[in-house]
Amino acid sequence: MPDKLDLYDNAYGNYTSDVYERVRIETYGADLGQTSWVTQEESADIPKLLKLTGDSVVLEIGCGSGAYALHVVEEVGCKIVGVDSNANGVTNANRLAAERGLNERVTFRHCDVSAGLPFQSESFDAVFANDVLCHIPGRGSLLREMHRVLRENGLMLFSDALVIGGMVSHQEIATRSSIGFYVFSPPGENDRLMKEAGFQILSVTDTSEAAAELAGRWCAAREKYRKELANEEGRSSFDGLQNFLLCVQTLLKEKRLLRFLYLARKE
Repeated sequence: MPDKLDLYDNAYGNYTSDVYERVRIETYGADLGQTSWVTQEESADIPKLLKLTGDSVVLEIGCGSGAYALHVVEEVGCKIVGVDSNANGVTNANRLAAERGLNERVTFRHCDVSAGLPFQSESFDAVFANDVLCHIPGRGSLLREMHRVLRENGLMLFSDALVIGGMVSHQEIATRSSIGFYVFSPPGENDRLMKEAGFQILSVTDTSEAAAELAGRWCAAREKYRKELANEEGRSSFDGLQNFLLCVQTLLKEKRLLRFLYLARKE
């Protein structure tokens, strides 16, 4: 059984480190503080899919370092509230918002969303979560909360890279789960839970191939800076994270785990 690894504290705690910035750029093509399987193309499509305008009020679940939310605000002019359970990520997000003078349009909060969303009903025009729901117990309850805080006809988007597509060994499951809590779901389960929460499903897109390519680029970029990253993370942690990324790439490439992007509307 692999030891539990610290991807997110490393990524957010070392956010300003030059080597981590270089890895993000070489992985994604642009630095938006990413730690997910969202490609640059998908990042650009999300505001369009959610039909965001300058008047939109948006909730991001799992805001991480906050850089993507800030990018969307600068591009679209909307307001965003970001929540995350990682304290380092929220601290970094609020620092970036202050540095860019966006405090009036963006708010970041430390929050355990498995306990519910601390917002009034019908507070948001859109809600999104990039590769986050797989980390949270009680997905059905969270989807009902997302439905509750959306206004009528509000849009919801989330991605899930842990939909089972084939046979996966217990060693692969252990490696794929080595960076924290994970929930693997059978095909169709997300669709069922969204419908039970009251959502009308608008589209389901298989993004497994693009996510596999991204995982490979992330692993290669980290390998390029092996010495610097091993000094930051420790050799054992560095090697463990490389094994994690290789496992992600293999399972997605072979379609034994699948990543889907879901778009739905509040009925």
